[in-house]
Amino acid sequence: MNILTINHRHIVSLLLEYHGENMLHLAPIGENPRHILDVGTGKGNWAMDAADKYPSAMVRGVDLFPPPISWMPPNCQIEVDDLLEEWTWKEPFDFIYIRHLLGSFDEEGWETLYDRCYEEVPKSSGWIEQLEFDIRIHTDDDSLPEDCLLAGWGENFIGCSRRANRSLTIQETMRKSIEKAGFTDIQEKVYKVPVGPWPRDKVLKELGRLNHEHWSAGMEGYAMWLLTKFGAPTPWTPDEVQVYLAKVRGDLKNPTIHGWEFARRIWARKPLEDETYDERIEPGFSPYSSSNPQS
Repeated sequence: MNILTINHRHIVSLLLEYHGENMLHLAPIGENPRHILDVGTGKGNWAMDAADKYPSAMVRGVDLFPPPISWMPPNCQIEVDDLLEEWTWKEPFDFIYIRHLLGSFDEEGWETLYDRCYEEVPKSSGWIEQLEFDIRIHTDDDSLPEDCLLAGWGENFIGCSRRANRSLTIQETMRKSIEKAGFTDIQEKVYKVPVGPWPRDKVLKELGRLNHEHWSAGMEGYAMWLLTKFGAPTPWTPDEVQVYLAKVRGDLKNPTIHGWEFARRIWARKPLEDETYDERIEPGFSPYSSSNPQS
């Protein structure tokens, strides 16, 4: 199974199912949105699922390199486009969804993207939502030895990404950046996602198993590109990367390590035209939602 499909169909779905949440989004966009944009659509799974759920909407999934898709709902389109360039769609988007785009842009690129999103959603009824995963491993029981390579995996690649002028910490800054673009009523939820089948809970155990598979399958291409170009103190050789990966995979297989990663979800709306800053809803509370999920 393709790694992006694993991430979308299983890891995210199981995570949200476990928390009893909407599989597609938490932003209260209503039952009949007209135009939805999926940023970085990948294989187009989220866009197609959204099109099925909202037959009233035209859903556009956009990516620089989307794969060929043999079939999709009639109200869904997968398009090739660079979203940092000027947007040419005529209609505003009621909802813009962003997911799993760590490392896609530098800081300026992210600000440009959020500004574009703000410009292209209607006042008061336009929403943005973003879901991102942290690449660092944590434990609650000190089961991750400080000297094991898995413990330093995240910081190693965050350092590489800085040298590459890309952000692998957007999950930490996206709330502030979305607010800076002008969005208000900003709400947030943070999840713990197990890495490995160590949890006792049946759903979390399966989630951890799939996440372990995701990590194991995806780390070589990820590490080979970053470490051979931006590794410290000098770029690594491919052989050095392979030795490193073998040791990290060994850590991932260690059943005594009860590791997990953060996932962070932000959703926010565009304010009313005459809404001043003082009149905006305090972050974390929404008059448009029947519930207020907390982190």
